[in-house]
Amino acid sequence: MKNQLSNAKRIVVKIGSSLLVDNERGEIREDWLDSLACDLSRFRARGQEIMVVSSGAIALGRRKSGLLSTRNLRLEESQAAAAVGQILLAHAYKHILERHSLNIAQILLTLEDTEHRRKHLNARNTLNQLLKLGVVPVINENDTVATSEIRFGDNDRLAARVAAMTSTDCLILLSDIDGLYDSDPRQNPRALHIAEVSEITEDIKAMAGTAPAGYSSGGMITKLDAANIAMDGGCDMVISDGKCIEPLSILMRGGRATWFNANSSPRKARKRWIAGMVKTTGEITVDKGAAEALSKGKSLLPSGITRVTGNFARGDAVLVLNSVGDEIARGLTAYSASEANRIRGQKSGSIESILGYRGCDEMVHRDNLAVKRSISKRSE
Repeated sequence: MKNQLSNAKRIVVKIGSSLLVDNERGEIREDWLDSLACDLSRFRARGQEIMVVSSGAIALGRRKSGLLSTRNLRLEESQAAAAVGQILLAHAYKHILERHSLNIAQILLTLEDTEHRRKHLNARNTLNQLLKLGVVPVINENDTVATSEIRFGDNDRLAARVAAMTSTDCLILLSDIDGLYDSDPRQNPRALHIAEVSEITEDIKAMAGTAPAGYSSGGMITKLDAANIAMDGGCDMVISDGKCIEPLSILMRGGRATWFNANSSPRKARKRWIAGMVKTTGEITVDKGAAEALSKGKSLLPSGITRVTGNFARGDAVLVLNSVGDEIARGLTAYSASEANRIRGQKSGSIESILGYRGCDEMVHRDNLAVKRSISKRSE
């Protein structure tokens, strides 16, 4: 499975609290993080884009807040600890990754940010732009504002949502175990290691145990949930032992792990997700030239739009119709209906002078567009 990792253009690495933070002292394991930064710099040197999803804010904030001895924190205590610890976490990443010439950006997300289409699109665009600039996004759950209704509860699922949202090729879950076993290896020394999984069946789910003691809020069951999300998004996922120094290098050399293999590419999975949207909030009619461009995989530009109907906002799903009213595509729009009406038929270079700000050049970017031809092929 080494080639899956070396061939991946975009990678998300998830790091748990139990790896990053010393349980007793409540402090960053700096030697370990430095070795991980060395690994990340090697990935970047190969031209691969890297995002990091990191736990640790609450674990770090507990010590500074005098909550280190308290095992079960109330919600408001966890949120307060997160507020204190997030600064420490960001500082640690900045300080250590800069030693390896890696610039970082801090991104805080909630479940709602990945499910709400407008917020989803904003987060995706921001992360894509950071990667274009060569920056490594360091992502964590926004624990200070998330309630039980909008929390992930663990960063395994957050990492998988980020991977699916950004069309990532490979998600690496660095754990305190080297993969999935047919039973809990902490309780059964004869437990059998599972090297590859192609589908999350009930038998596979039955292999998950309970979360380990310490700061981890996950456990194998959340990793299987993450695998489901990632695989549905066309992203391969791997669970690998992260306790060692330079854990990504060991994985690259063929270290023991469990690989969860997606059955489609991230691009195809995203197109399928867009194509399957039942609720659309508007329609955009295009001329013959724009229709032909879409059929060739191009983005929808304002210049090709002849009519806009409906009351949609940025990020909403819209139908794209040809000149005779047939649906030829559907996608996520970069502009609201009122803005679309103002810039329809205009060149992209005129958007700023018309709207007063510089937005996207495309009304619907090709990555956020599923043409009817593709929909038909999938349904056959």
